[in-house]
Amino acid sequence: MTLFARFTLAAFFMAIAPIAMAQGAQVAFGNTQQDSSLPVEVTADNLNVNQSDGTAVFTGNVLIGQGEMRLSAPRVLVVYKDDHSGIEELRASGGVTLVSGEDAAEAATADYNVDTGVIEMQGDVLLVQGINALTGDRMFVDTRAGTAQVSGRVKTILQPGGEN
Repeated sequence: MTLFARFTLAAFFMAIAPIAMAQGAQVAFGNTQQDSSLPVEVTADNLNVNQSDGTAVFTGNVLIGQGEMRLSAPRVLVVYKDDHSGIEELRASGGVTLVSGEDAAEAATADYNVDTGVIEMQGDVLLVQGINALTGDRMFVDTRAGTAQVSGRVKTILQPGGEN
């Protein structure tokens, strides 16, 4: 094998290795770990409360904040714990944006389990970290660990020498 062929083959494998490793990629998310016991602040244009099933639906320019994390969506269903002691889950839909520190993610929907601190984003997920971007079908964000796991047709383009 010629030196040129070896170099070309080595360059090819170096270029595809990060992409191959990205299948089911785990990445950092946010600047710090999120404390899911912090208060959850919700603002929206409208609120409908259903006492019988323990839910509330926020619609119109919904913005949710908890610590340094922000989530926005057109519609968010809040499910309260059976004993009404707090929020069990937030289900955002209609196009969701999640921001933590300088990291941002978009998806069609997002479900946030407040007790576990895990956010599951589904549908055309886009994760942007600095100049790098990662796409996939689903992303699980562990807000307590400050990590995310992207799966399902994961694709990324890594910028050599770029800062994250």
